[in-house]
Amino acid sequence: MTSPVALITGASAGLGTDFARQLSATGARLVLVARRRDRLEALAAELGNARAVDLDLSEPDAAERLMADLSAHDEHVDLLVNNAGFGLGGRFETHDPARLRQMVDLNCGVLTDLTRAVVPAMIERRRGGILNVASTAAFQPGPGMAVYFATKAYVLSFSEALHEELKGQGIHVTCLCPGPTATEFPEVAGFGKAGAFDKLSADSASVVRAGLAGLDRNQAVVIPGTFNKLGAQGHRLLPRALLRKAAGIIKL
Repeated sequence: MTSPVALITGASAGLGTDFARQLSATGARLVLVARRRDRLEALAAELGNARAVDLDLSEPDAAERLMADLSAHDEHVDLLVNNAGFGLGGRFETHDPARLRQMVDLNCGVLTDLTRAVVPAMIERRRGGILNVASTAAFQPGPGMAVYFATKAYVLSFSEALHEELKGQGIHVTCLCPGPTATEFPEVAGFGKAGAFDKLSADSASVVRAGLAGLDRNQAVVIPGTFNKLGAQGHRLLPRALLRKAAGIIKL
């Protein structure tokens, strides 16, 4: 008999680690996926009810290999947390094309592949949850992080559509759209810890709590924080030209 698990991608740091800790506290069995084996294994040992899978999800066929691993362990996904992803700061033409494509593949492609892999069985069981991590970047274009903002717009649109498709079948789908959060994201993106990002950053644990609470309510979109909620509505209040300029000054 297969066992239900919560599958968390990008589980070795930041939001992923807090998702693991908070879901572990509910008694859920976890499968933690990320590239950094040492961090994953340490987290799994800390939690006690988790299994670590070190896998670079940006590699070709990574989603298929992950699902094969779950099948080999006689596990099915009851909750999918699509948290893996990264951003790059700087002008579009300065980035390595392969790295840009890797961002699109990870932020959008793998998220889509894993969701497609788990949804049919969730429909059959008439239960399940999918939490996709986007960003307040999803609500506007992002000069200086053009591809990252575009990937998060995809995640938001995809998640909202899936929410409507599946809400009558016992499956919860939520898109978590945090603003600046105290994680390793700015270092990976290449703009360090400075300026507006640091001043506006929320703590990771509170963002995760908001996302899981929204998923429990089957809330389509969760934007933690009053400032972030207001900022995400800028596309309704400001001309697109002004919105583009503002987004280029403050990266979310």
